[in-house]
Amino acid sequence: MGLGVLAGLVVAGYGVFTFNRLARLRLLGRNAWSDIDVQLKRRHDLVPPLVEVVKGHAGYERQTLEAVVAARARAVRAAGPAAAGEAEHALAGSVRQILAVAEAYPELSAGESYLSLQKNLTAIEDHIQNARRYYNAVVRDYNVAIAQFPAMLVARAMGFRPREFFGLSDASEQEPPPVDMRVAS
Repeated sequence: MGLGVLAGLVVAGYGVFTFNRLARLRLLGRNAWSDIDVQLKRRHDLVPPLVEVVKGHAGYERQTLEAVVAARARAVRAAGPAAAGEAEHALAGSVRQILAVAEAYPELSAGESYLSLQKNLTAIEDHIQNARRYYNAVVRDYNVAIAQFPAMLVARAMGFRPREFFGLSDASEQEPPPVDMRVAS
């Protein structure tokens, strides 16, 4: 076997290995996005019952209820991680407003249906955060892999494109919380 043939086999082997690694990361990213999508749909499905429960007790808080319904509609229509992140941020803010309104009505906030919805929303928010962290980690690994030389040559030739992160749209949420380093005396 000649040196040229051996070099050709090594290059071809590297190309196949790199393609398979990038394809695996791309599929992991799609799967991770599907996990986020499921959790977002679960959140979307809880919004109408929450609005109905609050509406029965807080009928005059109509603007808050309309805002959450509109935010849910935008979130359902959002396409892609970046747009979904922005829309979901607005929806989460609207849901927080409804929960704040509900706190002003003790009979509502003590009601079994409200408490169940609130518990489910909290669990879903935790699932969304976990799914978002996993998705963003996979996207980071994928984006780094397609940007590194020489893998980028295979990535470009085979049509691998960077993926969007599912991130925070509010800059204040991206900053770490302040830490007081003063020693208590």
